[in-house]
Amino acid sequence: MKLPRRRFLHIAAGAAALPVVSRIARAQAFPTRPVHLIIGYTPGGSADITARLMGQWLTDRLGQTVVIENRPSGGTIIATESVVHALPDGYTLLLVAPANAINPSLYGKLNHDFMRDIVPVGGINRFPNVMEVNPSVPVKTVPEFIAYAKANPGKLNMASSGNGSTIHVSGELFKMMTGVNMIHVPYRGAAPALTDMLGGQVQVMFDNIPSSIGYLRAGKLRALAVTGATRSPLLPDVPTVGDFIPGYEASAWYGIGAPKDTPAEIVTKLNTEINAGLADPQLKARFAELGAETMPMTPSGFEKFIADETEKWAKVVKFAGIRAD
Repeated sequence: MKLPRRRFLHIAAGAAALPVVSRIARAQAFPTRPVHLIIGYTPGGSADITARLMGQWLTDRLGQTVVIENRPSGGTIIATESVVHALPDGYTLLLVAPANAINPSLYGKLNHDFMRDIVPVGGINRFPNVMEVNPSVPVKTVPEFIAYAKANPGKLNMASSGNGSTIHVSGELFKMMTGVNMIHVPYRGAAPALTDMLGGQVQVMFDNIPSSIGYLRAGKLRALAVTGATRSPLLPDVPTVGDFIPGYEASAWYGIGAPKDTPAEIVTKLNTEINAGLADPQLKARFAELGAETMPMTPSGFEKFIADETEKWAKVVKFAGIRAD
């Protein structure tokens, strides 16, 4: 049987449109079951709090529970690779963090290529660190600190929460841009580092603000500057490092990624809901209470941001000769 030409073209056009209709229908239906957001950190920190606040927002908006799964250790590598190998259906997501931009240069070889294997969905927020000193250090400003450090090369100990942490690389970026000589002393976490900061065994640290804010307000530590591009609402009277060293910026930041080949329609839907949350006054206020600023981005914008951060920290890792613990 031979179909009339007009009828044939109509059927052919309808068949060609089926994949598009199928993808749209799939995105509209998503999600139909719980979504898992994997994070490479322990409960209670800025990463965990960020994931849980955004997870609750997405739960309310998507109509399905967003389950937060903490898979710490391995410098976020374990969490990252669990998402890399997950089905690309939108039901397994990754909380993307600075470690994902630092690890490619920090480790000799990884079993994944982050920029190839993870699809950026969108940014969430960023947290500046605070450059602080033990009160025994006779300086009150960044220029005074630079002068003091250059007059006492190798005599200042710089604490961090471990090799390759944002606390560590924030300090190494400062060293690279100023030429000061400080001895890096890595600890297994910020808590023991702060203990020695308070005791004067180490003199300077580029710590996460929430960890140090109580000691700063009590006068047990002295803030010289924050490491973000703008002042922190938690320390409004403290200038930025960039006020004295043009171009300096270092922050902890978080976003969401998905396995490669996740349908674009699902990525777009998730990005839309994430950005709606970042525009919500109540959620913005919760992040501001933690000292974070929101970071709404398109998927392509977040991809460029991660690429820029990866390039930036690769230079610092090479300069400092940092290796993974």
